[in-house]
Amino acid sequence: MLQGRQTWMFENEPKIISSGVVGGPFEAAGNLAEDFDLFFDDIWLEQKSFEQAEQRLLKEACEIAIKKAGLKNTDINFFISGDLLNQIISSSFTARSLEIPFMGIFGACSSSMESLAIGSALVNSNLADYIICGASSHNAAAEKQFRYPTEYGGQKPPTAQWTVTGAGVGIVSNRGKGPKVTAATIGKVIDMGISDPFNMGGAMAPAAVDTIETHFNETHRPLDYYDLIATGDLGEVGYTIARDLFKKHNFNLPLDKYVDCGLLIYKPEQQVFSGGSGCGCSATVTFGHFLNRMKKGELKKILVVATGALLSPLSYQQKETIPCIANAVAIEM
Repeated sequence: MLQGRQTWMFENEPKIISSGVVGGPFEAAGNLAEDFDLFFDDIWLEQKSFEQAEQRLLKEACEIAIKKAGLKNTDINFFISGDLLNQIISSSFTARSLEIPFMGIFGACSSSMESLAIGSALVNSNLADYIICGASSHNAAAEKQFRYPTEYGGQKPPTAQWTVTGAGVGIVSNRGKGPKVTAATIGKVIDMGISDPFNMGGAMAPAAVDTIETHFNETHRPLDYYDLIATGDLGEVGYTIARDLFKKHNFNLPLDKYVDCGLLIYKPEQQVFSGGSGCGCSATVTFGHFLNRMKKGELKKILVVATGALLSPLSYQQKETIPCIANAVAIEM
């Protein structure tokens, strides 16, 4: 099962048997609206706080996935999830309401694929029958924690990104039908000395490149093996840097097959600076858009590389640089 130092090969090929994807009003006006299961028409989601709104996003996504699979909450062995808020309260408070045994993770915006990798490993080892894997984020909640409340009206540079208000989950099982999880490569933490919290894409790009190169080196798969390779939320700045790094390393990845979730989710006229970001970015695009394309036969093999900046408000205030990580999961029909 372990291949090389960082890669798991799943011989039982766990399947993503259903998914749930929920978004806010800005995502409803975006480029991938048809791939969401549910939208809310305001960012409060009828809650008293943005933090409670994010919890509702995640709970709704889980309930949709469970209903699609024809299951009940009591059928699910584990719920594995992460988010951006302090002590991952969106995930843990959602687990409180779902009453499903819970494993909380924090990989920042890489949490979606970290959860899918861990869930697939458990199912592959017959340690669970059904696991919900996913992640969430909320634009206003993340802005309040990491930057300034939206009411402050602070200006942002072009390198900044727009946190997705959304949640995406998938149910992984050895039973049923669906796209198969065939491999996962767990990334190393890489810190290039960047300390600007408005340049997440530039900080995360080296970690994404390292994980992608490691994945191909350890799986021995040819560079044209996948129909599509997607990073999580590098945005325009990070995506450009990643492409340049592949060329610098003489790593001849087919760049026409390389995309970024942060560049796919919104329309150009939505003015999201460098692109989308947040745990909900790769989660909604993967469990919605990519899986739908696979089910339509447009894609057969994809590699999703969710990227995360592992800073906190406290580390930034203490003038720390930004360590980053990327986790890759291979999904095949």
